[in-house]
Parts: sequence; C-alpha cells; structure tokens
Amino acid sequence: MAVEFIGIDPDTDRDHCPTVWADAEAQEILLQGWKPSTETQADCEASSPANGPVPESEAIVRIPARMIPMIREACDAIERAQLR
Repeated sequence: MAVEFIGIDPDTDRDHCPTVWADAEAQEILLQGWKPSTETQADCEASSPANGPVPESEAIVRIPARMIPMIREACDAIERAQLR
C-alpha cells in the first residue's frame, strides 16, 4: 500500500493530531480524527439511512474545518492517480 502523507492539523499539539493521507493505489483517503461524543455518535447514526449502528469495522471521526484544504489535496492525489 503506497500511502502518501498529505497533512496534519496545523493547530496540533502533536499528541492529538487529526491527519490526512491518500492511498492512490487503493483509491482511498485515510483520516485520523477525534472520536465523537456518545451523543454525536447517536445523532449521526439516527440521521443515517443505514440500518443500525456503525459497525465495529468502521468509525465516525471528527475533522476540523481548517483541514479542508488537506482533504481536497488528498482528493486531488487520488484523481491524479486515476489519470495515469
């Protein structure tokens, strides 16, 4: 798996670090973020068209809006790989 580091939260304390990577080979974006509160998790699950709670193999993560440029960059990296 060829994972490309895209960026880390510019306001990080280096202990709690929302991070973005791109895996062009798998055509996936990987995100590290904060876990939502129990209430937020329940709100997300209640508003989802999926059947039931988030499976153990999946997660909801919180990413600060200041990281939107990094997420866009990761999307661009995946799209560039598709054009090769």
